[in-house]
Amino acid sequence: MAAYAVSPIDLIPDFIPVLGLLDDLILLPLGIMLTIRMIPRAVFLSALRRSWKQNQVKDQGLRRVGVFGVLFVWVCCAVILIRLIWH
Repeated sequence: MAAYAVSPIDLIPDFIPVLGLLDDLILLPLGIMLTIRMIPRAVFLSALRRSWKQNQVKDQGLRRVGVFGVLFVWVCCAVILIRLIWH
């Protein structure tokens, strides 16, 4: 399913107005659910616990830097867009 998600070849091409995106909207979540169900429950829960512990330990400062970075880019884009429209 991961190969389908990144593949340039679609079941229905994306340039078809509604159907092109609708197949991705339906097939990708179904593929993710199928993949999760194929993973043994003990392995999935172990990985989930491990990732939860790692996320609790990580520094929150890095997340703040990321949030401010994204906000900075959006504000810059908005300023550029406003200046382009204004002139």
